[in-house]
Amino acid sequence: MARGLRWRVAILDDHERSRAALRGAIWAAGGEVVGEALRCADAVPLIERASPDAAIFAVGLPDGDGIEAAAHVIATTDCPVVLFTSHTGDDFVERARAAGVMAYLLKPLRPAELAPALDVAIARFKENRQLRQTLEGRKIIERAKGMLMARFGLTEEEAFRRLRRAAMDSRKPMVEIARALLVSESVARGVPTE
Repeated sequence: MARGLRWRVAILDDHERSRAALRGAIWAAGGEVVGEALRCADAVPLIERASPDAAIFAVGLPDGDGIEAAAHVIATTDCPVVLFTSHTGDDFVERARAAGVMAYLLKPLRPAELAPALDVAIARFKENRQLRQTLEGRKIIERAKGMLMARFGLTEEEAFRRLRRAAMDSRKPMVEIARALLVSESVARGVPTE
């Protein structure tokens, strides 16, 4: 991020007036609009090209549903999505939550709500990403412990101690040691790794 720049934002909305309001509010809050698109089909290419810190998606777009576009972007890129809509029904909010949307802005835009929504969305997205990485790391460590237990007849505690000692001796995170152990075991057995 450029020095002094609060965030880089992409906008997916087919209404020029809405995009103009968002551009003005983003700029006034110290951010920058790094790309705009009008159709769901352009959502992923927009995010991949612009690499924004966050994206703001309208819901009713000419070629589809902004919530579905948001779900696709969230699943395939590393970008939090904020919805920008006039819809407030429970079903609608639940669909947005299930899609992984990080925040919600109601139309018409109230500029004072934009910065907190983007700040919260970006922070929550980072926290979720860290939690996913931690969970994936724990799964790898559990698999490595299981492999050590089966191969050497160790208890779970003994297997954990071996992994921890190897991590300390090599000054590497335990998950890296566990991953390397699983890879070397799969190579030795001729089994592809996941």
